[in-house]
Amino acid sequence: MITTIERIHVDHATTKRLGRWTATSSFEIKARSGSVVLDLRSPELPAELEIRIDLRRAMVKLLVPEGAVIDQWDVAWPARGRVKDAQGPTGEPAGPRIRLVGTADNSEVRIHRGGIAILSAMCSREYLEDVRRAHRTGTTPTVDDPTRA
Repeated sequence: MITTIERIHVDHATTKRLGRWTATSSFEIKARSGSVVLDLRSPELPAELEIRIDLRRAMVKLLVPEGAVIDQWDVAWPARGRVKDAQGPTGEPAGPRIRLVGTADNSEVRIHRGGIAILSAMCSREYLEDVRRAHRTGTTPTVDDPTRA
């Protein structure tokens, strides 16, 4: 089985991938002095995800479901940096297992779950465009909650 890899390269910029944007299980993020926001709350995503990171003075924000488990064991931190997961998984792990691999130099990975993830998605230009499109077509916006049909 051939799996595709979603590659995201950011250099002194910001990129956001929100809503139902992919169904792959492998991601490769290369960022230098920029920020990346990935929405990993879609029901089409597999239960095991791997994110390869190469960060230099960058920030990656992952919007994950409530029960997601973040495995950061294979991340090298040659300088300052850390994974910020204020809420942490609550109770039994019911969501996907997200494995972080790679190097983060003077960088951080932020984990947003539940309501905070919804607010993060809503405070974006993509959400505003999605609401306008949903209003025009008479459908429901999905950027704030990708599990909505």
